[in-house]
Amino acid sequence: MEQPLKGKVAVVAGATRGAGRAIAIELGAAGATVYCTGRSVRGSASDLNRSETIEDTAEMVTARGGTGIADRTDHTLETEVEALFERVNQEQEGRLDVLVNDIWGGEHLTHWDTPFWEQPLQDGLLMQERAVHAHLITSYYAAPLMIRRREGLLIEITDGSTYNYRGNLYYSLAKISPIHLAKAMAEELGPHGVTALAVTPGFLRSEQMLDYFGVTENNWQEAAKQEPHFIASETPFLVGRAVAALAADPLVREKAGRALTSWDLSDEYGFTDVDGQRPHWGNYAKRLGLPLN
Repeated sequence: MEQPLKGKVAVVAGATRGAGRAIAIELGAAGATVYCTGRSVRGSASDLNRSETIEDTAEMVTARGGTGIADRTDHTLETEVEALFERVNQEQEGRLDVLVNDIWGGEHLTHWDTPFWEQPLQDGLLMQERAVHAHLITSYYAAPLMIRRREGLLIEITDGSTYNYRGNLYYSLAKISPIHLAKAMAEELGPHGVTALAVTPGFLRSEQMLDYFGVTENNWQEAAKQEPHFIASETPFLVGRAVAALAADPLVREKAGRALTSWDLSDEYGFTDVDGQRPHWGNYAKRLGLPLN
């Protein structure tokens, strides 16, 4: 099996589940050494209280042909992030090729259909701490490793590729901010040979979303009876393969500063989802006249 990322080192921040887990696995399948970070470890779940752990993710990375390394890191704590990248620096002789910022943890903090002044302020602020501040802290300590070698790829994972309102002020701010982070970092990192960009999945069929609808990956279509748009959903592996394709593209710097989508990257690079399908949220939304975030 071709492994274009053999010898490369990646950090996937927020690799416990969902898009982060799939991204880590696909980078591993391409041959990379992947540090899988997050707060949930065996015997100690995060406040999300789910069963997935970073150890599980690291083992999946290794099983797919990469080298998975679990590192328990709370990316809102500067000392822990600094220690993570010092570990990478020491163990990989200063090499860091890819950073994926996928820290989120805001599902239970989002209050849909409620104006911002009627929502718990602390929930909204905590969402920014996890989805914006944590990304800033992580990039701050990762960037020097890339700059030193004058190469590297920094990817911000978000929800949506535009600056459009996403149905909730705090959620919109948390998801639009990474798009601008990527744009601004591209401006400052570009002269040092480092590329920054943003990537979004479509309607993500994550473990948590499957649980929410009471279905599994085997019968996920049943959820469309509750939410018709779920029929156009994609597994986390579509965006995982998008990230792996970008990381292997020698011309990726031409995409610096852009907000890219899993479905457009699937068209460009020719990969499919793990079920062999090619879900395309962009075409689906256009056909139904839905706003494209």
